[in-house]
Amino acid sequence: MATASAFIDIPASADQVWQLVGGFNALPDWLPFIPKSELSEGGRVRTLQTSDGTVVIERLETFDNAARTYSYSFVQSPFPATDYLATLRVEAQGQGARVTWSGRFTAVGVSDEEVQALFAGIYQGGLEALRGNYPA
Repeated sequence: MATASAFIDIPASADQVWQLVGGFNALPDWLPFIPKSELSEGGRVRTLQTSDGTVVIERLETFDNAARTYSYSFVQSPFPATDYLATLRVEAQGQGARVTWSGRFTAVGVSDEEVQALFAGIYQGGLEALRGNYPA
């Protein structure tokens, strides 16, 4: 099983950041390359459309509002991975917040290193886009 992770510190309270990212349907609010998200199955499944038209379907696996974290898996994705489980977490960090996006998965048709680099880049790029919502 391969893993990838990225984090970023944001100059806003953990509660403020969670308010923006904590909704399972909130990706279009902070992630420019996901302009569309639609919920189904009572809010437990989201169908995402990327800016290039690719569709990704994800299932909410765990959600803890008090701990400011949720985990999700892929139902359908274009990525070379199976057994995917990712977690988004917001933690208080001094006067600000630390947001961590991590995942574990099994590579399919590519090396572990290639799929780890792919997801690490997605996570880091997403967190940098999130950071852009909070001017220093």
